[in-house]
Amino acid sequence: MSVVVALDAGTTGVRALAVGEDGLIKGWAYREFTQYFPQPGWVEHDAEEIWTSMCAVLAELAPTLTEPVAAIGITDQRETVVAWDRRTGEPRHRAIVWQDRRTADYCAELEADGHLPMVRNRTGLGLDPYFSGSKMQWLLNHGGVEADEHLAFGTIDTWLMWKLSDGEIFATEPSNASRTLLFDIRHLSWSEELCALFGVPMSSLPEVRPSSGRFGVTADSTALGAGVPISGVAGDQQAALFGQACFEPGMTKNTYGTGSFLLMNVGSDCPEPVDGLLTTVAWTLGEHQPATYAYEGSIFVTGAAIQWLRDGLGIISEAAEIGPLAASVDDTGDVFVVPAFAGLGSPWWDPYARGTIVGITRGTGRAELARAVVESMAYQVRGVVDAMSAASGQPLAELRVDGGASVMDLLLTLQADQLGVPVTRPVMQETTALGAAYLAGLAEGVWESLDDVTNAWAADVCVEPGTDRAEPDRLYGRWLKAVERSKGWAD
Repeated sequence: MSVVVALDAGTTGVRALAVGEDGLIKGWAYREFTQYFPQPGWVEHDAEEIWTSMCAVLAELAPTLTEPVAAIGITDQRETVVAWDRRTGEPRHRAIVWQDRRTADYCAELEADGHLPMVRNRTGLGLDPYFSGSKMQWLLNHGGVEADEHLAFGTIDTWLMWKLSDGEIFATEPSNASRTLLFDIRHLSWSEELCALFGVPMSSLPEVRPSSGRFGVTADSTALGAGVPISGVAGDQQAALFGQACFEPGMTKNTYGTGSFLLMNVGSDCPEPVDGLLTTVAWTLGEHQPATYAYEGSIFVTGAAIQWLRDGLGIISEAAEIGPLAASVDDTGDVFVVPAFAGLGSPWWDPYARGTIVGITRGTGRAELARAVVESMAYQVRGVVDAMSAASGQPLAELRVDGGASVMDLLLTLQADQLGVPVTRPVMQETTALGAAYLAGLAEGVWESLDDVTNAWAADVCVEPGTDRAEPDRLYGRWLKAVERSKGWAD
């Protein structure tokens, strides 16, 4: 018997989890790291702090393991960019986080100059500051990062593999690469045309390898010791799709995290771009295997709105209080929250939208505002699901959910009512880490096939929608009016 260690590098913290051959969590450790907000709309991380935090959780987990470690899988916060020096391994600037909006004007200029059709066709993405390419351009042109032969650009997966191997691994894989605006998702390679557009030297980019396969091994400086294979890597949302066993076209999951991210498996044929949605690589399983693609809807703020209620307004003292408080009232009293704190993502893609609360009266209290925040999660997900169903030509049959807020039964009920389909929460909710572990374990023979992963997945709660469609539709229509008021607020 053995375990696979999954390293989950999220937006606000890192965790290390040991996953047994039975798909159960055998141990874990977690640590938060610092969030930096140097200007309104700017979000940064200290890449060295991410690494030292990961070392700390590995050091906490390692002594608890009673079985050998067969492999390491990595999952990460995708579009966040690190620039470092390959000679020293030192970052050249703080990491620019996926939530950061500093390049909104630059992206608008590229669109005004007519580059969007080519970018959409090559990458499946839009010209939005969410993605990595414009962040790299900013670092080179405004962040003091020099484009010399020692420059390394990477998403967090690349940074962690570099550090785990003492600089021996400089690589990424297609699910992360496909979020950079520099990667051709049909040819599965970096695009010279796109790199030239953003002014990013191709020599600074990592090698792209399959999501499941050996990248290299750890150095002896890690808490797990030398020689442990690093064999599975995926961006956090693609890893969650894999961990939810969504292996057939049409299967869909949503992760309620800092933001919410819906992915629908659309098979091995790369679909044409669809307005309001992203087309992304879900994973590649080994050399010479076809890629699996997904439609994605990216919602920038869901769980972060709960953090705002806690840290910004002091309405709750712990995130766990949100569910009972929201459920203490039957409705919001016609209050609607649009949590566009970092602009609006899918299906609107408005970087200039800002957070909006409408319908406040003298009778509005803590509970009504809390419920309006929870309802906003369900409304945002519905907007993306409606767009996905239209693009794929098939209605949604079930939504599999995970992430911190999925523990709220109220949210699952609201979501099922809004979508009109069952919403299912699995027994093992650490689906992001599980996906990374499964990708690594498949490469090293811990699991033999996708059937083993499917058999390990089990439902915990399945919430059926109510029979009344009129009231959910009415409330969603009211919320869409609030969305219109949030659009284009920032200059």
